[in-house]
Amino acid sequence: MGQATTVEFDPFSRDFFDDPYDTYAALRDHAPCYYSEQYDFYALSRFDDVVAGHRDHATFTSTHGQTYEQLASGQPADTGAIISMDPPRHTRYRKLVSRSFTPRSIGNYESLVREIISGYLDPLMGRRQFDILEEFAAPFPVEIISSILGVPPEDRQQIRLWTDAMLHREEGSALGSQAAREGGMAQGMYLYELSVKKRQNPADDMLSALIEAEVETEDGDLAQLNDAEIAEFGTLLAAAGSETVTKLVGNAVVLFHRHRDQWAKVLDDPAVIANAVEEILRYWAPSQYQGRYSMVDSEWHGVTIPKHKPVFLITGSANRDPRRYGDPDKFDITREAGLAVGLGHGLHVCLGAALARLESRVAIEEIARRWPAFEVQESCLRRVQMSNVAGYSSVPITVS
Repeated sequence: MGQATTVEFDPFSRDFFDDPYDTYAALRDHAPCYYSEQYDFYALSRFDDVVAGHRDHATFTSTHGQTYEQLASGQPADTGAIISMDPPRHTRYRKLVSRSFTPRSIGNYESLVREIISGYLDPLMGRRQFDILEEFAAPFPVEIISSILGVPPEDRQQIRLWTDAMLHREEGSALGSQAAREGGMAQGMYLYELSVKKRQNPADDMLSALIEAEVETEDGDLAQLNDAEIAEFGTLLAAAGSETVTKLVGNAVVLFHRHRDQWAKVLDDPAVIANAVEEILRYWAPSQYQGRYSMVDSEWHGVTIPKHKPVFLITGSANRDPRRYGDPDKFDITREAGLAVGLGHGLHVCLGAALARLESRVAIEEIARRWPAFEVQESCLRRVQMSNVAGYSSVPITVS
């Protein structure tokens, strides 16, 4: 019996969008280096392999993009986004924004984060039923990252809608739809035009700071970013800064509903929430895999990944690897976190990881303070169908 009949991994199937963890277990045990005949990609699923893959940009490059659609083309990604760069170029460009996203710098945003979160939660007080995803977890993160970037308040939710459209995938389809392409183009054009405006009238925001910044070129000179490059930065930060937290907070509500003993720990001692965020990231990672492109032949568990092939590093599976974690399918917010890959790893670890953790911690704190007793309407839960992103689109709850 061949490998393909033993395990079937289809990242565009309904089973994957709903619950891929049984498939992940089969991959780790029976096909740790998996080849998809249907899509012509390879996938690594064990913790040590995923970590090694993230650290080895010479073998697995980011320059061909992250989505299957980009990787399958076999061409370098036509983008100036740092997520599609390798060192040394990646190192030079990441320096432009990394200082703004260090844990120390992010601490300065806590009052803004709490103000925006409270601004969405307070109007829900007094209602017995509402969708905590649609009415809270979806809109608030983009308000925060857009405020930091310098997007005018009236345009911030449109950024989210464009991002949702850009990432959406139809079940069974590996390619983005016309609506996805149009969403990406509209967002890129909006941010390009916003960069042009801010170049003429700078403000105290990140886009203006990027306009003023200088990056070292390959020959050692200094150059400023052009408006297209500013738009690429803005698109990446807006998408990553909204989708990840939306999915994380939605996941948190469902997990705490299903694990009342863990919610009781939160209510008893809010200090555990920071560690709870790490466990949520491990248990249900918002980003289930990261795409790479093989530059050389490499061997994994007796299987050769040839050069010039798409490769998926499945962090969602690595997070449940019993070779790394004791009792990995147990949701335990007191678990010692250790090396975390829930927000990626290595060169391309999520730039806004500290901000995502801050937003998620404050969101859970404020939910617990307002609604210590709640019930999720399980029959009404809905999940997204997105490229590389996993989580809920609807989480209706009833509160006491």
